[in-house]
Amino acid sequence: MDITNPQRAKVLVHALPYIQEYSGKIVVIKYGGNAMISAKLKDSVMRDIVLLSLIGVKVVLVHGGGPEITETLEKLGKQTQFVDGLRVTDAETADVVQMVLAGKINKTLVNLIGHKGGRAIGLSGIDGQMIQARVRDERLGYVGEITKVDVRPILDVIDKGYIPVVSTVGCDTQGHVYNINADTAAARIAGELGPESLIAMTDISGILRDKDDPPRSSPSSTRRTRCSSSSPASSTAACCRK
Repeated sequence: MDITNPQRAKVLVHALPYIQEYSGKIVVIKYGGNAMISAKLKDSVMRDIVLLSLIGVKVVLVHGGGPEITETLEKLGKQTQFVDGLRVTDAETADVVQMVLAGKINKTLVNLIGHKGGRAIGLSGIDGQMIQARVRDERLGYVGEITKVDVRPILDVIDKGYIPVVSTVGCDTQGHVYNINADTAAARIAGELGPESLIAMTDISGILRDKDDPPRSSPSSTRRTRCSSSSPASSTAACCRK
């Protein structure tokens, strides 16, 4: 759709306060859900991320990739099992998770950002032992509970003028690889970075103030509300601003 110059000017006037507020600030974006599956939405999201970067926002993109992991496992003839909503991850599945998240998906996103005129560098939680983890539940195998996050690799990439694209694979000191929930990883990374905002692109409608009453949700939350909430979902499930 073509827009006139006056319309462009109006858009810029409305956007200017937000550009001024966020320019030079870190924003963590957790990317997943339908926006990751749809090629059209993926193209739109990458374009918007590049735009944010061009106006001075320091974007940190954290991604999952559950559907592609499931698809790859099916191609390999391996059945996927879930316990309490989490993928059971044996050693073979952990290898597939690493291959799909840190390889195919991560580099595809880096390439798309480059194609849109941005500059990105792909990282995984294994790089620099950025995301350290331990076994969360013996029933789940190599599903990780995060024990430590070191954001220095992310800050190094930002300082060089690139967009960090982080896949949520973790490790421990023994060299084991862990499948990490992307929402949890993004929240922990944001907690260490202290960004202006954490934006979670997800299929749910917002923060569930009551897990048994989905309509009682909020699309955003202030840090004060998030910290005072008794709901675990409140720390990971929406757009969180200071």
